[in-house]
Amino acid sequence: MLLHQLMENLGTASFAISGALAALNKRLDVFGVLVLTFATAVGGGTVRDIMIGNTPVAWMKDQQAITVVFVSYLITLFFRKYLQFFPRTLAIFDAIGLGFATVVGLQRGLEAGLSPSVCVALGMVTGCFGGVLRDVLLNEIPLVFRKDIYASASLLGGALYFVFASWEMAAPWAATLSVMVVVGVRLAAMQWKWDLPSPK
Repeated sequence: MLLHQLMENLGTASFAISGALAALNKRLDVFGVLVLTFATAVGGGTVRDIMIGNTPVAWMKDQQAITVVFVSYLITLFFRKYLQFFPRTLAIFDAIGLGFATVVGLQRGLEAGLSPSVCVALGMVTGCFGGVLRDVLLNEIPLVFRKDIYASASLLGGALYFVFASWEMAAPWAATLSVMVVVGVRLAAMQWKWDLPSPK
């Protein structure tokens, strides 16, 4: 339970920072940055909870989630000059958020008694839809709809969770390795410019 809460908080913080950085790059004001921060951090979890009928959604019942988002927002504002020294900071935090959110969403599906395939899809929804909402609000084509290896990294990590579980690996280890796979594949895809084939 402690690991699950830690993963949820880390995923929320990572997505919050990526949303704040994206908003700062577009020169939004402090309120606009806060809106983007919040939408990116909780968007995927909100869609997930609505899909499985878990209402009110998680962040409405958990003051800790709102605190994590707001603290991440303040940290990004105060340290934006340092964070923006690194050109791939936004992408790195986005990849980390994708990894943690994928596993958290998958585990919420298991708690709801859903099948493994549905849990994998639910993990992908949790990991991707905060970024979709962020990109739509910034008038950009979401990463998940481009050729980038993004949603596919989430699906791979989610599927491997059940592979690890079938090896009788302890749940915390399976979850940790799955996060590492998602983050590793996403970062490798950015580094070596891997992408999915276009219909053309």
